[in-house]
Amino acid sequence: MVVRARLGGFGRGGIDKDIMGKKGPEISVVVPVFDEEENLRPLYEQITQTLGDEHSYEIVFVDDGSRDGSFDVLAELQKSDAKVRVIRFRKNFGQTAALSAGFEHAHGEIIVALDADLQNDPADIPKMVARLDEGFDVVSGWRKKRHDSVTRRLPSRMANGLISKITGVNLHDYGCTLKAYRKEVLAETKLYGEMHRFIPALASWNGAKVTEMVVNHRPRTAGVAKYGLARTWKVVLDLITVSFLGSFSTKPIYVFGGLGLLSAVGSVILGLVVIYQKVNRGTDMSGNPLLILTAVLMIATIQFILMGLLAEIMVRTYHESQDRPTYVIKEILESSPKKEKRR
Repeated sequence: MVVRARLGGFGRGGIDKDIMGKKGPEISVVVPVFDEEENLRPLYEQITQTLGDEHSYEIVFVDDGSRDGSFDVLAELQKSDAKVRVIRFRKNFGQTAALSAGFEHAHGEIIVALDADLQNDPADIPKMVARLDEGFDVVSGWRKKRHDSVTRRLPSRMANGLISKITGVNLHDYGCTLKAYRKEVLAETKLYGEMHRFIPALASWNGAKVTEMVVNHRPRTAGVAKYGLARTWKVVLDLITVSFLGSFSTKPIYVFGGLGLLSAVGSVILGLVVIYQKVNRGTDMSGNPLLILTAVLMIATIQFILMGLLAEIMVRTYHESQDRPTYVIKEILESSPKKEKRR
């Protein structure tokens, strides 16, 4: 068992490197784990039986601050199988953080994510890889026959419809963790909050080919579900963020400036009404609500425009400080420059 100790392990500062310089496996299976002690051994056995000798693979378990014996089980699995790698968090950071860490440390050309609760079926992994071979970059699982309570299915169905409508990427099941990605698709995807479910939309906006596939969903037989209705509000807030990033991440002045212009128009119209009331009707201006609203809209106009300018500065600082381009190149075709002959 190899233990890597690193400084600067928080955030994106400590990315694991393949120090041996060996070619990576074909498939990396990333499994976020939080208090799933009873499910880990059966899950490991199902993954190894499914992939077997037909694929070169690794299994990256990310222990997201489990409080039961999950890490001890993972340590035993890693000790007995070199294809198993274990990343352990100091505390619980959430599923998105666990998946992000697994993606960053995965060595495979294809990365497959699935839950540790045995509800995702590892037997679907080869089928998803086959769909990638058809020319797709992301294959998203669709739990068509979902074995969950109505209180989980109904909000999920509503959320999926809303996400599809806003992002323009129509999928039936954004919440299904079982997804397959080409590694390069995840290279430029930064995950925060609950945004792991939005990866297909983010990838599609960058030009990736996204499809979905019906997958087997099984009832939970051990452990306790970690997510309830409270997560719905987080998803909605993250959806607003994703929608903004997808449309205005490089031009925020269009949002704030647009709101500022609307406020300016409203302020001018109400101002003219106030002047008309004063000149033609002699209306007393003290305590006139329209006059107060005119002043409020004038102030809002200034604030929105200044916010837009500040956002523009922040966007430029963000991209230029990381040398991060505002575009994504798929490939470049060019001929080698010919050398001039010396005379």
